[in-house]
Amino acid sequence: MDIEKDTNESAATDTAMGSEETTEKFIKVKSRKALKKAKRTSEKTAENTSEKTAENTPEKTAENTSKETMKRKLEQNVDMEIETPVPVKRPHFPPISGNQLKGGSDEMRKVAVPSHRFSPLKENWLKIFTPIVENLQLQVRFNLRTRNVEIKTCKDTRDIGALTRAADFVRAFVLGFQVEDALALVRLDDLFIETFDVTDVKPLKGDHLSRAIGRIAGTGGKTKFTIENVTKTRIVLADSKVHILGSFQNIKMARTAICNLILGSPPSKVYGNIRVVASRTAERF
Repeated sequence: MDIEKDTNESAATDTAMGSEETTEKFIKVKSRKALKKAKRTSEKTAENTSEKTAENTPEKTAENTSKETMKRKLEQNVDMEIETPVPVKRPHFPPISGNQLKGGSDEMRKVAVPSHRFSPLKENWLKIFTPIVENLQLQVRFNLRTRNVEIKTCKDTRDIGALTRAADFVRAFVLGFQVEDALALVRLDDLFIETFDVTDVKPLKGDHLSRAIGRIAGTGGKTKFTIENVTKTRIVLADSKVHILGSFQNIKMARTAICNLILGSPPSKVYGNIRVVASRTAERF
């Protein structure tokens, strides 16, 4: 029994010694591998740093910059070659006649006539008809069914703006202007018609509104005629509406005078202001 115990103990000691030797060998092998890895990494880092330093040398940087500049120049030359404009011939357009500008089809304008202007239109139809047909080379008729004055272009019309002039002429007569005054719209270019309501200037009702209209007209139309003569315009009072015919500057003067009368200023003061403004404009021109 004692001999078996001794043999077991010796075997255990031998196995322990063997295990210790194997662990020492394993540790030694591991350490050698780690040393080799460290050496490799150090060599690689040294090579990388040497390459970087070699690249960062002034000679290398100069070469790189020269290469980059060459590339840029080549790209710019390519862009310039692409962007060079090709000479294009200008298109030649022959002159166009009035018929071609109109598109070949005849145009027409309609001017509505209220019932209270039928009899004046009938009386002055020849005076309206003659300048439109003979001077503007247009066709005109009064449509009884629709109660409109219809103005139409034809083959003889040469001026493109003749149709608008004729429509303005008829519209001015319908608003209440005399034929001789409205005819100025056909002959002159810088004449316009402006329309506004008395209530637009000041909201008046009843007797106050009628008194304002009376202030604009004056006794026997004296105030209205004075404003017309000083400002070189024509004024029509149709109920609470005021129509002014004239040039832009003259319409402005007449409108300010009428607005002052509506607001309640006395006619004598308005006359003085108009005369001062008219004399200033005459000096300018």
